[in-house]
This record gives sequence, structure tokens and C-alpha cells, in this order.
Amino acid sequence: MSETYNFEAILEGIRRINRIGPDEFLALHTPVFQGSEREYVLATIESTFVSSVGAFVNQFEEMMGQITGTKRAVACVNGTAALEVALSLAGINRGDLVLTQAISFVATANAVRHAGAEPVFLDIDADTLGLSPDALLDFLQTQAEKTTQGLRHRQSGRRLAACLPMHTFGLPCRLEEIIGICHDWDLPLVEDAAEALGSCYQGKPCGSFGLLSCFSFNGNKICTTGGGGAIVTNDEEFGKRAKHLTTTAKQPHPWKFFHDHTAWNFRMPNINAALGCAQLERLPEFLNDKRKLHSDYQKLFSDSPWQVVDELSGCQSNYWLNAVLLSNKEERDAFLAYSNARQVQIRPVWEPMPTLPMYENSLCGPLDNALAVADKLVNIPSGVRA
Repeated sequence: MSETYNFEAILEGIRRINRIGPDEFLALHTPVFQGSEREYVLATIESTFVSSVGAFVNQFEEMMGQITGTKRAVACVNGTAALEVALSLAGINRGDLVLTQAISFVATANAVRHAGAEPVFLDIDADTLGLSPDALLDFLQTQAEKTTQGLRHRQSGRRLAACLPMHTFGLPCRLEEIIGICHDWDLPLVEDAAEALGSCYQGKPCGSFGLLSCFSFNGNKICTTGGGGAIVTNDEEFGKRAKHLTTTAKQPHPWKFFHDHTAWNFRMPNINAALGCAQLERLPEFLNDKRKLHSDYQKLFSDSPWQVVDELSGCQSNYWLNAVLLSNKEERDAFLAYSNARQVQIRPVWEPMPTLPMYENSLCGPLDNALAVADKLVNIPSGVRA
């Protein structure tokens, strides 16, 4: 059987599973607007409160708190902005180091830079695609030391200020081990849950473990606000500060403009929050369909040498994007070219962060798993089937 014939059969199966005809374009992830989106957006227009003040912003924050099981949620303009504010609230200062993973969307590292710190890139686990606890512990044992001025990087003397794991494609990473290591080394944990809305680790929602945690609601996410993000936390004071700092640090007053901090205008507009509220109402349906889609893909690839990445035992992934590991880089590149030429949008994983020009001089640990996964992984169409 020729390679091309195998690719053809795989694409035929992907189209069948996604209920798409042979001549139709199949996107990687398309939003579904079949609930109250139109009604809520029109309500904001009729109210004239389409900007950063309005009832839907409050409702969106309340819904996010309920979904994540956290005490406070703050809506933001996007996930990157949410991460920057969360890192600043966690005490990250200019020149600090933040431990994160080498495979992530670039926003994770960019937020560290925007907060004035520098990312340190560590390896991932091949089965979770998230930060490896072993890599985290190895780095701390070999390159960190506890001092009277806090945790420091031995060679540079710079403060190690936080750990920032990311749940790649909605797959929960090994949080229990990561949390234990962070506790032992007095390292604050900020959770990048941008892709993990609805995912759970040992029965608890992803995003409820960090000192602060962040989500994204970009147009390609499981629920979208068009463009948006959120900070969630179980610390009421952090929640109040996050709300204050993302809304220009303006003191409440009927007419005076008094601001008490150099802050951000990172507010989510009410019209975006309206869209988000309608989307969040359908989250259980979306999660159910995505898990069925993942199961269908497992069956499709069951007789293939290719591996569909599955959730860990004790975890529940939202399977935002289904990930498949191919045999090698050459096969991956050939499949990407073949599928995209035939209107099936399949993409590789992001380039490892230290291979990008702005991060090529960043501190790194050994990246064996990250580099191997980057050569073999593709994401296949994963949208909710309307």
C-alpha cells in the first residue's frame, strides 16, 4: 500500500468523522454559534453598553467562577494580557526568571517578557505534552539554591520567581507532582489554562490550582468571545487587584478620574462578554461532543502506527485540539503538505520556544522530549460538530 494511498484513506476517515463532504474545506477548529449569541449581542447593542461596562461582563465573570470552582474571575481583553497581569500580581519583577515549558503557544513566553521577567524553558512529558515534573525538579536541584533573598539561579544570581505550566491542547499536565515540587521550593505556581476550559485534574477544574490562573477565549478556542481572556483565583485580594489593575486602576467615583496605580486598560468589552456568556452556556454540550470526536479518532487510528495523544488516568481533557504523533519528521511534513493541499486544515505543533530568534539565548534545560514531539506531532480538525 503506497504512502499516498494511506494519506488518502486517513483524510477520508477524518472527513467522515467530521461529517464534511469530499469537496468542502475542513478547518482545524471553527466556532459554533447556535445558542443565544445573536440575542445577547443584540441586547448589548440595544442597551448601548457595548464597551467595558455592562451586565454581560459581570455575568461572564460569575459564570467563569462557577465553571472553574474559583472565588473570583476577571474578564480581560485576551489571554496574553491575562497572563501578564497574573504574573505581575504573583510578584514577578523585572529581571526575574520564570520556569515554563519549551512547547507552548508563544503567548506564554511573551507574557513573561511583558511582565519584565525572562522565561526558562524546560522539557515536557511526551504523554501530557505539558511541563515535565522531572525536568522541573532536575533544574531546581542542579541550578537553584535557597537563599535569604529567596530562590536564586546559582550561576546568574537572578531570582526564580514562579513556575508557569501550560495544559497543552487541553491535556492536563502532572499537576500533583508539579505542585509538590513548587511547594518544596517555595515557588509560586501560575497556571496557564488558556486551552483547558472544562478540563479536569483528579476531579478539579484546570485553572483552580494556581495562585492565579488564566484562560483564553480567542476565536479558535472551545468557547470564544471573539477575542478575550480571564484571570481566575481563589484569593479574594488578588481578584480585587486584578479587576482594579485591568480597568486602569480608577477609583470609583460618580465623576472624578482618579487613578492610583500605573495600570492597564485590559478590559473585555460587554459585546464580547455577551458572546462569551452564550458560549459558556453550551460548554457541557461542546465538551461532550469533543470527547466523542476524540473517541472516533482513536478508532480511526487504532490499526495505524500513528498515536492519538490521550489524557492521563485521573484526568479529563476537553480535547480542544486532538494531537497525533506520526512516525518521523519526514512523514509529518509529507502529511501536512498532502492534507492542506486537499482542503483539510492540519497543522504542526508550535516551534519550540528556544528555536525562535527572540528566545534563542534563553536559559534551557535538556529538551529531548520537546524536540522529538515537535518533529512528529500534528493537530487534526477538532471543532464541535454542529
